[in-house]
Amino acid sequence: MPVAKISEISSSSPKSFSDAVENGIERANDTLENITGAWVKEQKVDVEDGKIARYRVTMKVTFVLKD
Repeated sequence: MPVAKISEISSSSPKSFSDAVENGIERANDTLENITGAWVKEQKVDVEDGKIARYRVTMKVTFVLKD
């Protein structure tokens, strides 16, 4: 029976929340193996001069541990 671990990460993008999620998963995949899913825990934006400067997400990434 596989055992999974969950790691919390944060990522950002100047484009969108979706892009921030993709950036986070791509970066996590460089370090973690066997990622099976992610849960977006929090979304927030950074505002500069009355406009959105960055979209930020905090995610919990699930990955299966090797035997």
